[in-house]
Amino acid sequence: MTSSSDRAGAVDDVGLARSYEIRTYGCQMNVHDSERLSGLLEQAGYVRAPEGSDGEADVVVFNTCAVRENADNKLYGNLGRLAPVKASRPGMQIAVGGCLAQKDRDTIVGKAPWVDVVFGTHNIGRLPVLLERARVQEEAQVEIAESLEAFPSTLPTRRESAYAAWVSISVGCNNTCTFCIVPALRGKEKDRRPGDILAEVEALVAEGVSEITLLGQNVNAYGSDIGDREAFGKLLRACGAVEGLERVRFTSPHPRDFTDDVIAAMAETPNVMPQLHMPLQSGSDSVLKAMRRSYRQERFLGIIEKVRAAIPHAAISTDIIVGFPGESEEDFEQTLHTVREARFANAFTFQYSKRPGTPAATMEGQIPKEVVQERYMRLVALQEEISWEENKKQVGRTLDVMVAEGEGRKDDATRRLSGRAPDNRLVHFTQPGQEVRPGDVVTVGITYAAPHHLLAEGEALAVRRTRAGDAWERRRAAGAAKPAGVMLGLPTVGAPAPLPAAAAPGCGRD
Repeated sequence: MTSSSDRAGAVDDVGLARSYEIRTYGCQMNVHDSERLSGLLEQAGYVRAPEGSDGEADVVVFNTCAVRENADNKLYGNLGRLAPVKASRPGMQIAVGGCLAQKDRDTIVGKAPWVDVVFGTHNIGRLPVLLERARVQEEAQVEIAESLEAFPSTLPTRRESAYAAWVSISVGCNNTCTFCIVPALRGKEKDRRPGDILAEVEALVAEGVSEITLLGQNVNAYGSDIGDREAFGKLLRACGAVEGLERVRFTSPHPRDFTDDVIAAMAETPNVMPQLHMPLQSGSDSVLKAMRRSYRQERFLGIIEKVRAAIPHAAISTDIIVGFPGESEEDFEQTLHTVREARFANAFTFQYSKRPGTPAATMEGQIPKEVVQERYMRLVALQEEISWEENKKQVGRTLDVMVAEGEGRKDDATRRLSGRAPDNRLVHFTQPGQEVRPGDVVTVGITYAAPHHLLAEGEALAVRRTRAGDAWERRRAAGAAKPAGVMLGLPTVGAPAPLPAAAAPGCGRD
């Protein structure tokens, strides 16, 4: 509960509610945490700043990620740009949380003394109290918990979507991948009790949510903390019994823990969607060994074969790192071979980037930038070709598309709407003659395939108004702010987007 003293700093000198802005970086877990931070601040009396306020809020919160080599430079650059703004606005506060705060707890205030609050991944629930303490004491508050104080989903939330929601089932990770710093920052895996998870799912559905995504750093290892190796498959089946829940997704599983009972649960539970995002990272057994990934190419491809046998129309996507230390041309060719065999609907490809504090950062055999870039381009070209071929197989199919908000950037110009097919493919379709709201379901026939999306150019075959659409309409009527660029966040399924700068895999994708 938030006490009246905790709420004191949520109003300004003339009694108006103070505004807040949250800038989120990194993985799905950070997006989920930011929803909780918003809920905490609003419970304490703050109001969300208008979209595009860009540092004009009374409280600016950075929810950071530590997966890139230059993550700290990016943070300090952003903090530096806010320093003169803060100096000109008495009472403005800046808070830094997330993985980078957990890692660099002792240096943030030293490098940026205008920061008011530093908090870690384990104590996000303390943000309102720390802001008030910093205001009263007029000095920076640094509080980093070494273990989880409260499971994130037990905290208040301000969800970005009225019709789709994250449900965190575990936090932390028990793996020791040499490129990943997550276990050091988020700790060992801690699982929620199944009853608590299902209670949250049922509460969300009662609010109008029709799609949930089960979230964990290593989501299918769920059960290791409670002593039940089949707990994740049981949880998927239990979600199938929740009346009104139309779509269930999950991210991201680890091949080591992907068991036959999970495949059976996916195939036999109607509302579990025919989609799987399973990180490969490398197709080379020797590189996988250096990464401390506890599977090999044959095991990975075997899982895919079983999934496709049980769920023929499943869309499978993955993460791949190019240029891991010691990767030879032969190793890279094994990755290309695996991609050809797996025929991913989409692959998130990353150029290896050092993460300070990980074993890989100091390994011998660091690959020259130009070699990594050349391999990266070859991999992207191959995957783009495969993605387009796989998308072309969808032409002629009839799909139920859940209408999405903010997915189609050109929808207004093209007079189309956009949404997600059951397998999470992005579909643009002609606007029906009747009103359609985000969360509603439109049945369309696919007429064209591009590498990144599908197109349905004819008239809609059916339109189904849903409780999720009702929930979206209620939120709009209540005047809620539009989502500030943070959508549900599952990997899009299609060819990779235009080439980004060298990146590292999101920490939520193990």
